[in-house]
Amino acid sequence: MIFNRAAFIERIDRKGDWDVIIIGGGATGLGTALDAASRGYSTLLLEQSDFAKGTSSRSTKLVHGGVRYLAQGDIALVYEALHERGLLLKNAAHLVKDQDFIIPCYSWFSKYKYLVGLKFYDLLAGKSGFKKSSFLSVDKVLQAIPGLKRDGLIGGISYSDGQFDDARLALNLAQTTAEYGGVPLNYMKVTGLVKEGELVNGVSFTDLESRKSYSLKAKVVVNATGVFVDEILKMDVPSGNPIVRPSQGAHVVLDKSFLQGSSALMIPKTSDGRVLFAVPWHGKVLVGTTDTPLDEHSLEPKPLDEEIDFILSTAGKYLKKVPSRSDVLAAFAGLRPLAAPGKNTNSTKEISRSHKLIISKSGLVTITGGKWTTYRRMAMDVVNKAIELGKLPAAKCITEGVKIHGYLPGIDEGALGIYGADAEGIRTLMVDEPELNVPVYKGYDYVKAEVIWMVRNEMARSIEDVLSRRMRLLFLDAKGALLLAPDVASLMAKELGRDTQWVETQILEFKNLVKQYLLSEIES
Repeated sequence: MIFNRAAFIERIDRKGDWDVIIIGGGATGLGTALDAASRGYSTLLLEQSDFAKGTSSRSTKLVHGGVRYLAQGDIALVYEALHERGLLLKNAAHLVKDQDFIIPCYSWFSKYKYLVGLKFYDLLAGKSGFKKSSFLSVDKVLQAIPGLKRDGLIGGISYSDGQFDDARLALNLAQTTAEYGGVPLNYMKVTGLVKEGELVNGVSFTDLESRKSYSLKAKVVVNATGVFVDEILKMDVPSGNPIVRPSQGAHVVLDKSFLQGSSALMIPKTSDGRVLFAVPWHGKVLVGTTDTPLDEHSLEPKPLDEEIDFILSTAGKYLKKVPSRSDVLAAFAGLRPLAAPGKNTNSTKEISRSHKLIISKSGLVTITGGKWTTYRRMAMDVVNKAIELGKLPAAKCITEGVKIHGYLPGIDEGALGIYGADAEGIRTLMVDEPELNVPVYKGYDYVKAEVIWMVRNEMARSIEDVLSRRMRLLFLDAKGALLLAPDVASLMAKELGRDTQWVETQILEFKNLVKQYLLSEIES
């Protein structure tokens, strides 16, 4: 498989019209690209930044049906998500694992309420490969989460859900799309829609590296840009009303000593009636999330002071080791593209979580809403709708059985485990070029061969691409990422043929980015 930006650009230089052009390289856009390419349609995906730069790299890292949606009575949404959860466990076994969650119980009423609800959750899930829920004694709960306070605890409910690495899955979806003949391209900024009369039949875009502009035609243009969907819609109808309202979800990352176990903590009802998770992830503990309505969006949203305080204070009510702002290794936020309500409201509970498919009068196809777990179903709906509209010849969806790039049965917890089957290629590189078989920086497990692999085989174009979305270090330990930045920049510059000015610029830009992940900078 060729997964190389220069090779992809050569293909768009040679090729004329496309069957499908997708705008947006997050979960939904990449899923749609894979669905379309695997059905045999010529498929081009354009992402203005790096794959999963926005919301799709900033989730709570859960592949789940949504226990709280069950409590809200949205059984159809939960059933659909649980089905998709099972498929992800089967098709991306190198990235998705069965994670134990524990709900601590402090009253007999809550014990039976949660147990009954989760038994129904198990029933909806069917034979999906995940363990069933059960009641745990106080001792069993504390054995699983030694960092949990004992005061008032009468036991807990254990249940199972999925955990994954969101940005890594996004990259693997792009690679799988390429394996089926699709062309996924990062750093391609869409600047306009091409029309024939009133109908959209292509896009104009610019390569942000070469500054070369393109105008290409397609039978179907799909707007899958998450919180940016309204910007694309306004290219079609400048006077149109917004269809999404962004909602921010913030997270903090703590040292693993705060949980002291492999089980995740699920707090079913916070002071504002929401759900909070504390989940082991890549050797740290990820705690979140919030649900804060916003009136604006950006590629780098910042956690608000009140969101950080809410997460830390809520976690502190349950953990023996109470976390403070000085304990936070990294803090980040993601924006959910929730369907905008028909009236002004600040309650995100009034905004739909299910995805919406919109067909404009111009024929532009827009998909919005949803969540990572249901990306495949959303993609299938998009392509099926294009066929139904007569834009594409009929072809059956096959993604239920498509193994995602890197697939290996079972997760390898070793240093190269997230690469799945690609780990063997990195090990070969370490043998062929022994100078790469050394740590990027003393005290960290990442080796130089990984950086070279990411440039050669994963379309990494900047040190942010490497340290944020491929190694995930920016999200796990922001200060640590800053330590690795100069060496990563030097390795990349040599591989990409960049000069010292590029290295200096990259380090400066990354240093400014890191400030947004550190609470001392968020406060200022």
